Amino acid sequence: MAASSSAVRPITGRFVLVTAIAFFAVVIGVNMVMMRLAITTLPGTEVDSAYSASLAYQREIVAARQQNERDWQVQAHIDRRPDGTAALALEARDHAGAPLTALNFLVRLERPIDRRADRTIEISEAGGGHYRGRAECVAAGQWDLVIEGDAEGRRMFLSRNRVLLN
Repeated sequence: MAASSSAVRPITGRFVLVTAIAFFAVVIGVNMVMMRLAITTLPGTEVDSAYSASLAYQREIVAARQQNERDWQVQAHIDRRPDGTAALALEARDHAGAPLTALNFLVRLERPIDRRADRTIEISEAGGGHYRGRAECVAAGQWDLVIEGDAEGRRMFLSRNRVLLN
């Protein structure tokens, strides 16, 4: 038998200590990086207070029934331009097809994944039941278009639609 030219190194206490410290350093380092990424990208909660939302639930049901009884037709068209500006056109009609005028519309573009990116669109009446608005710095992607119509200080219309802006 020939003797092996490379000698096998024995496992020492020092080697085990260095290996264990290196292993835990990598695990702790990866955990810290993942924790930092999770905290900085977390948009927050959908509702600030679940208790308050549950109390308002019955009012929302009544408001939805009243909205269905009014049978308004509100058509929205939103278009995003390459410079990041989004233009919105609304047409509001009652159940008979007559234009709805003198309504105050509040329109928001809400990012489904990050509330910090939400944008409000200022709306002005253009006449004959038509309303127009613009928003700046709107990124491409999926958004929730939330339309609220108020008359005499009361919410008369609410719509939430998922839109894709290119």
